[in-house]
Amino acid sequence: MRSIFLKEINSFFSSIVGYVAILIFLVACGLFLWIIPDTSILDYGYATLDRYFSTAPWLLMLLIPAVTMRSFADEFRGGTIEWLSTKPLRDTDIILGKYFAALALVVFALLPTLIYVLTISSLSAVAGNIDTGGIIGSYIGLFFLAASFTAVGVFCSSTTSNQVVAFLVALFACYILYSGFEALSKIPAFTAGIDYYLSMVGMSFHYESISRGVVDTRDVIYFTSLIVLFVSFTRLSLNRRTWDTAKQD
Repeated sequence: MRSIFLKEINSFFSSIVGYVAILIFLVACGLFLWIIPDTSILDYGYATLDRYFSTAPWLLMLLIPAVTMRSFADEFRGGTIEWLSTKPLRDTDIILGKYFAALALVVFALLPTLIYVLTISSLSAVAGNIDTGGIIGSYIGLFFLAASFTAVGVFCSSTTSNQVVAFLVALFACYILYSGFEALSKIPAFTAGIDYYLSMVGMSFHYESISRGVVDTRDVIYFTSLIVLFVSFTRLSLNRRTWDTAKQD
């Protein structure tokens, strides 16, 4: 798994695509947080990062599929997946190596945003008068959300050899899982009690719950289960492709 992890990291940073994806994410964060009036903290007038944490999931929804789209699609297109299968590696090792590499890159992109905490603290009318618990909880929620998006993206990449298709499918899947169920719960036909349970299926419900500053075990279990589920789906997808290849041979 370690060799796959290092291979993926080196491959990502050996091309300009990796740097551009991270740069676009950070620039977009800066624009939404400080420049665009509707989401600007300066126009909001309160020393809080709530607007950043409400915008970040949508930006991650674009960044993560861009990071994960080549995970397996590139291997299928180049025919190197057969080379990997000859190595003394289990499918789980390959999947987890690629998954943790993609997640590490996303975390690397999130780290520079920690400077926003210092900026908000210095802009506060009373120095240091910020909701530290809420910010820590929101970053924990953002990490779990990113980890789940990454698992979805890696799975989508394992279903096709086309990187663009992998990006679009992952983008759509992340959108549905994040806000699709929340939107469904607001349909009048589902307002008789089932709306609450529908919203609980979506990521946004649990992300917002953790963002309040209280890390509930149920939210952690939800995100962990989602990650395990899509990693398992990825393994099934790889097994299916291996089986199909064996039948053709």
